[in-house]
Amino acid sequence: MTTERALPPFHLAIPVDDLAAARAFYVDLLRCGTGRSSDRSLDLDFYGHQLVVHRVDRAAGHAGADAGRNPVDGDRVPIPHFGAVLAWDDWESLADRLRAADVAFVIEPRIRFEGEVGEQGTFFVRDPAGNALEFKTFRDVGRLFASG
Repeated sequence: MTTERALPPFHLAIPVDDLAAARAFYVDLLRCGTGRSSDRSLDLDFYGHQLVVHRVDRAAGHAGADAGRNPVDGDRVPIPHFGAVLAWDDWESLADRLRAADVAFVIEPRIRFEGEVGEQGTFFVRDPAGNALEFKTFRDVGRLFASG
């Protein structure tokens, strides 16, 4: 049995090596709102969730590090990654906006698990620090946690 519930916002802190580039990507391109900021960090409203980007020294090996890739429905998905589930029209609009800005897709927008319980639109990009982001959509967001 599934009950409807409002999901509380999550908090995620990620490393970046250039706050100005992170601000341009998250605020100007993704259209995230901003909160507190300093010369070392920036709070963002990431689709209703709190994302904080923290400036770190790239030489320290923190920004944009992949632990590996996992095969998912024919794609090699970067691990770790995070993202947001958007309404279908918003997902398409964001993909178009990223294309227009010449942002390289790690995984191009496509429909995954077509005709199956978990059918979804998905694409992956990287922020300027190399952090992997996935944006998903479902025709029926109620299927978000559905299993076969």
